[in-house]
Amino acid sequence: MARPEQVLLLEPQHELKFRGPFTDVVTTALKLANPTDRNVCFKVKTTAPRRYCVRPNSGVIDAGTSINVSVMLQPFDYDPNEKSKHKFMVQSLMAPPDMTDMEGVWKDAKPEELMDSKLRCVFEMPNENEKTSMVSSLDDGEVKRIMEECKRLQMEVQRLREENKQIRQEDDGLRMRKSTVMTSQHSSPSSVTVKEESLSIRVIALIVLFFVIGVIVGKLLL
Repeated sequence: MARPEQVLLLEPQHELKFRGPFTDVVTTALKLANPTDRNVCFKVKTTAPRRYCVRPNSGVIDAGTSINVSVMLQPFDYDPNEKSKHKFMVQSLMAPPDMTDMEGVWKDAKPEELMDSKLRCVFEMPNENEKTSMVSSLDDGEVKRIMEECKRLQMEVQRLREENKQIRQEDDGLRMRKSTVMTSQHSSPSSVTVKEESLSIRVIALIVLFFVIGVIVGKLLL
């Protein structure tokens, strides 16, 4: 016996498109709508479960409502010459009025009660024109603010480097005089060392922050 026609409305209906670059998680949305007057159980399955994270991957859609399923493609090395063979299937089942155990309902379901829809996965990379359009659409004020912050951090790092250098010079002078001023031998260098370590930590923190903002600006302008 042929399976009944899918009662859920899928958007998109046939393809799940993922746009690169694929160096990070890429998420696409799958909308499942239930136009019937009964609750519907659903499951989302894939032929490549290790490559995708699906939330939620199962549940119940109340009558006359819809849900959005997030399909997250994990990072991978994209090969434009390799066609994707990944597929998804949305399986559904009319929920009984007195349902208390959804897994039990699936387990006891008869083949002729199950409905399914299949979608294939499509990987796309943005072309150069799209990249240019994305850059031109950026908020100029936001870019300017980031650039000014980068400049300020750069100046702050330079200032801290000069202070660090000066402290090192003072430390060297104190060490040279330690043979004549024994009381300063135990106090002054220790104090200078604490200041130096504190400044070094600040320098490292600012350099890391500057690097992160630089990466953000680089991604925006590429």
